[in-house]
Amino acid sequence: MRVLQVCAEIYPLLKTGGLADVCGALPGALAEIGCEMRTLIPAFPAIRRGVPDAKPVATAFGVPDGVALLYGSLPGGSGVYMIDAPKLFDREGNPYQGADGLAYADNHRRFGLLGRIAALLAEGLDTQWRPQVLHGHDWHAGLAPAYLKAASQRSGRRIAGSVFTIHNLAYQGIFPPQLLGELELPGNFWTHEGLEFHGQVSFMKAGLVYADRITTVSPTYAGEIQGEEQGCGLDGILRRRSADLLGILNGVDEAVWNPAEDTTIAHRYDTRRLKDKQANREALQKQFGLAPRHDTPLFGVVSRLTEQKGFNLILAGLQALVARGGQLVVLGSGDAALVAALQQAAASDPAAIGVHIGYDEALAHRVVAGCDVLMLPSRFEPCGLTQLYALKYGTLPLVRHVGGLADTVVDCALENLADDTATGFVFEDFEVSDFDAAVRRAFALYGRPAEWRKVQKRAMAQLFGWDVAAKGYLEAYRSVAA
Repeated sequence: MRVLQVCAEIYPLLKTGGLADVCGALPGALAEIGCEMRTLIPAFPAIRRGVPDAKPVATAFGVPDGVALLYGSLPGGSGVYMIDAPKLFDREGNPYQGADGLAYADNHRRFGLLGRIAALLAEGLDTQWRPQVLHGHDWHAGLAPAYLKAASQRSGRRIAGSVFTIHNLAYQGIFPPQLLGELELPGNFWTHEGLEFHGQVSFMKAGLVYADRITTVSPTYAGEIQGEEQGCGLDGILRRRSADLLGILNGVDEAVWNPAEDTTIAHRYDTRRLKDKQANREALQKQFGLAPRHDTPLFGVVSRLTEQKGFNLILAGLQALVARGGQLVVLGSGDAALVAALQQAAASDPAAIGVHIGYDEALAHRVVAGCDVLMLPSRFEPCGLTQLYALKYGTLPLVRHVGGLADTVVDCALENLADDTATGFVFEDFEVSDFDAAVRRAFALYGRPAEWRKVQKRAMAQLFGWDVAAKGYLEAYRSVAA
């Protein structure tokens, strides 16, 4: 099976969130079960630097002048095609927006080109390798199935199958209708049943309409997005296509996230050496300038700083958390108002609250390893990877019962403790009172060291490897392959 993965970021070369982790892990996991996946990605500067062996595949193939297609190898050894278009992609930093935090005005052209070249590869642009399936990730690749459908209509034959994965339905790639002409798609695609979304062009909707199969990143989220609350205006399409919609839970790349082998943390450990986790806690407290306390839980957050991630709950409950003796470290970037509020909280109580604005992969590992509790009180959460990393590191997740969080964390209720199934702290309603009750449960369990260690070991024993997810994707590919 030959599959072309189409994405805008990939770990370890370029990462803004969990999408990169998924795209980085899939090729290796699929190779283990006999599926050859290559990746198509824009040649952002970080990507070019990470693929020094890139060679031209094509330079003149019906797209704007100055665009070339290169081919090389990712750090893990899988193949990667890079779209070399300096005018569109030679921009350092975030691949989607400038330093001012605003989306690039030409994103429709940038990611339209990504989808267009994906379809050209399916048509045989590389004479040495031709995919049977295109697998697009999120709105950035939403036009890939549309261009593929247009090519099939022109040729009168089915060229390749297509799978489209929703990582977060809230981000849809919506653009003004006057830009439609620049995308060079057939005019009959501009309908209510096609690209049109409330008078605008929607890349996300294109993926949902034109892909042969739709997947998303957890079974619970697959159900949630078919309802009005989390359907983001696209729930009607998803209900109509429910037979083609599959929830495949994300996995953990154990070559990257494994406390027994992680060289970025202060002290490696496993379930037999849980006492060694304490060294990571002490190192983290020291790095963030917190008081070296051991008698109270250290809470952590590694996240984009957005309302979706529940930071209004965290800020509203922070005074009570600190009053109980707790400490908090935050690693993330995002909304300016949330950044300011967190920085103010840290300045007012530096012995209890530490904040690092920005993203640092090694520091993310140290936060996950050093904290006792990792908080993800999200309003909605398609899957979440951070809670999976936390489970692997014996850092108990505190989450809302939503999306992939509901699929992966079991609350420390008395009956679950008795059954030895508890792995964290789960609350239902997106309310400060429910969040605070979960925090209180964390304090209560921390005060019972023997039970805490038992839950840690249960958490670390959870199996969320990419081998299971890869089999799910291979099944989807086989169902649509040309």
